[in-house]
Amino acid sequence: MRTSSHSDTGDTDPSALSERITISNMLNHRPVALLMGCGLLLITAIAVVTTMIVGDFRTKALQNSERELANTAMLLAHHYNRELEDFLTIQAEVVALVRQAQIDSADAFSGQMATIKAHEMLRAKAGATAEISGLAIFNDRGTLINNSSHWPVPELSIAEHSYFKAHKAGIAPRTTVELVQNTLAGGWTIVLAQRLNNARGEFVGVVSRSLTPAHFEYFLASVSLGGDSAISIHHSNGMLMARYPHADDSIGRNLRSGKMARLGLFESNITTQVTSPVDGRERLVSSYALATLPIVVVTATTTDEALAAWRKQTRLLISAATVSALVVTIILLLITRQLGKQHHATQARLALDKQRLNTAINNMSQGLLLFDASQRLVVCNQRYIKMYGLSPEIVKPGCSFRDIVAHRKALGSFNGDVDEYCNSIVQAVMVEKTSAVHGSHDRSIQISSVPVPGGGWVATHEDITERIRDSEKIAYLAHYDSLTDLPNRSLFRQRLERELQRSQGGAACALLYIDIDEFKSINDTLGHPTGDELLKQVAVRLRECVGASDFVARLGGDEFAVIAASAADSDQATLLAERILQTIRAPYQCLGHHLSTDASIGIAIAPGDGADIDQLIKNADLAMYSAKAGGRRTFRFFEPAMDAIARARRELEFDLRSAIADGGFEIHYQPLVDLRSDAITGCEALLRWRHPTRGMISPGEFIPIAEDTGLINEIGGWTLATACAEAVQWDEDITLAVNISPVQFRQPTLALLVASVLGSTGLPARRLELEVTEAVLIHDDDAALTTLNLLRALGVRISLDDFGTGYSSLSYLQRFPFDKIKIDRAFVENIDTTEGSTAIVEAVVNIAASRRMTTTAEGVETARQRDILRALGCSQMQGWLFSPAVPAAKFRMLLAEHRGTRAA
Repeated sequence: MRTSSHSDTGDTDPSALSERITISNMLNHRPVALLMGCGLLLITAIAVVTTMIVGDFRTKALQNSERELANTAMLLAHHYNRELEDFLTIQAEVVALVRQAQIDSADAFSGQMATIKAHEMLRAKAGATAEISGLAIFNDRGTLINNSSHWPVPELSIAEHSYFKAHKAGIAPRTTVELVQNTLAGGWTIVLAQRLNNARGEFVGVVSRSLTPAHFEYFLASVSLGGDSAISIHHSNGMLMARYPHADDSIGRNLRSGKMARLGLFESNITTQVTSPVDGRERLVSSYALATLPIVVVTATTTDEALAAWRKQTRLLISAATVSALVVTIILLLITRQLGKQHHATQARLALDKQRLNTAINNMSQGLLLFDASQRLVVCNQRYIKMYGLSPEIVKPGCSFRDIVAHRKALGSFNGDVDEYCNSIVQAVMVEKTSAVHGSHDRSIQISSVPVPGGGWVATHEDITERIRDSEKIAYLAHYDSLTDLPNRSLFRQRLERELQRSQGGAACALLYIDIDEFKSINDTLGHPTGDELLKQVAVRLRECVGASDFVARLGGDEFAVIAASAADSDQATLLAERILQTIRAPYQCLGHHLSTDASIGIAIAPGDGADIDQLIKNADLAMYSAKAGGRRTFRFFEPAMDAIARARRELEFDLRSAIADGGFEIHYQPLVDLRSDAITGCEALLRWRHPTRGMISPGEFIPIAEDTGLINEIGGWTLATACAEAVQWDEDITLAVNISPVQFRQPTLALLVASVLGSTGLPARRLELEVTEAVLIHDDDAALTTLNLLRALGVRISLDDFGTGYSSLSYLQRFPFDKIKIDRAFVENIDTTEGSTAIVEAVVNIAASRRMTTTAEGVETARQRDILRALGCSQMQGWLFSPAVPAAKFRMLLAEHRGTRAA
């Protein structure tokens, strides 16, 4: 029988105990202790700074309240200085009146001032309100003898009041202020009295006016500071005369006692803190005395009220400081706890890293060996053992470097002397890093050895067989064309450089540049695979038809080159060129297509046509372009004139770009004349270029360059916009014809450009006529017809220019309804001869009429030509017979003259 007992003895969980021990150990570490110390200092600093800020805020709160109280007291004192000065003015007038009157005695004064006339006078001078009494006159015995508010005068005596006694005794100031009980109306009243003297300075009585405390309190209420604040009016002897908020029990009470007396609150302008004798509360008090009267304004507020905002700030600061201290404490605890966890995690991570390191080492693509200073193996991965097929029982930590090499030799993966190899490696690796490639069977192994601190080295064995093969393949691709296996441009230049060096010793050679004619059309119509197959077969034929010493290369695209060391002169080069052309012209079978093609060849012979490689290549290229310009399917030798022509073309292209930037173009306008009415019905805008040094340059010279370089798009856009802006100034029945280049026409945004120009210039679309040639329809007539339809949709008229001179096709006239056909000058210039082109012109006119098109004859220079065209039914003419193309200003004058002549 098994028994078990359990008692609650406070045993600690081992994991918890371990955690506490870990934290305790960490606290003994200097960084953790420093961290905790910094945390405690931070909490202490928070407490100290908070205490200082709270004290500073309290001081500032009290100072602000004291400043506010002092400012209020000062402003009220200034207010009452002005108000009471105005108030006492009437009394001063009575005093002056009595002094100036001829009064011999006090009895005479009593008799004169006790009349109804005196009452009316006083009433006129004083207009009293409920808070301000009228003027009152007392005789030398203190008896009321007249006033401004009652008649007959009530019985009243002030003989017992101290201010009367002081005035009678002559010891009172000019104006006395005293708070007394009002025997007539009841309640308190503030009396302001002045002494009355006769002309000899003898005392005859007193004149007074009274204010109720309510008069002061009414104004004090309007400037109240709010809360527990109070404003009071005191006599300088300390008696309270008025207060807001009103304190009825305290009015008339003398507060000049205790601390208030010691502080001199009613004697000078001060701001202090006292216990209020009115309500017993601690108050901040500020006093300000009036300048001429014994009156003191006192403003006060409770200390609690002054510190109300400070208490809110204090609560907020203490809360923030408490939260900050708690946050710091929590962070310190969390950091300490986290450090404990990290300690355990670090141990686990080290074990995991060790495992991963072993995994990484054993899965490297290289074999890895680490030897110590005594040449003993420390680390060896599985890749090294498998690379040479070694035994793990032999190659293991502790075995020597020599044992490993000997084991390799026994298995056949090492050839050579074991001791000699080991000694050489050890001596070399002790000095610097070594790297060498060794052959093992049919593989190439790169061995790198790097010394390590303390002695020993790390060796890596990498199989670089595939890398070497890839490098050889890359080297081949860097010098050979991947499609045809011919040398590429890079290897071609190297070979040509060697041949030119030989030519310096007198050995001439020919360079042939070969361009396959119409290759682009084969690519476009049959596809790139067919074109690539054609290039492969051309490359094979070129190899077969050149000599053994000759070099064939593909330069790119459909361009090839032959460096013919066997062709030392023009005769041999001619034979080689003819042989190449004959070979290329033979039919081809390419992916099921039966093809035939031809080539244009340019020939330059070194060193006569260039001893420099770039010069020779350029000259051969110029000769090839000359062959292409000469109709293709032939060859041309380089001639110096070709370079001059190319240079002139480049200069003209540069000048053309400058003309675009500088606005060097002009537009001339040639009239279109109706053959029936002889009226100008329109004009054709013709571009002119006035070169700064060469003068006028023919469009036939610069337009082809502009089309080849793409500059025609910018030039054509400018021409269209400028001509339309000019045409807006003409009569509404004058049309404008503008030529559109085939290059412009291939731009998909042509219709958008035309619409934009019409919109910006305001020219109606019906007045614009765009002239196109048949060339725009040859390459891609579907796209061309789409553009023509877009232009027609804008309302623009379309004219077919140079009809019959190019690849004319009547199907164009059937597929698109042109508005006009222009008859080229080639048909007009010999129309009046016996074997002229009358029948051709008549046929064109009849075709146009049947398709509802008009016709315009170009180049009309004689009246005979005009008459024949009119008889054949042609619609319009243009030419020198009527007017050449003229500038815009002259064309406007021509229009005006023509209109005037026809009107006459």
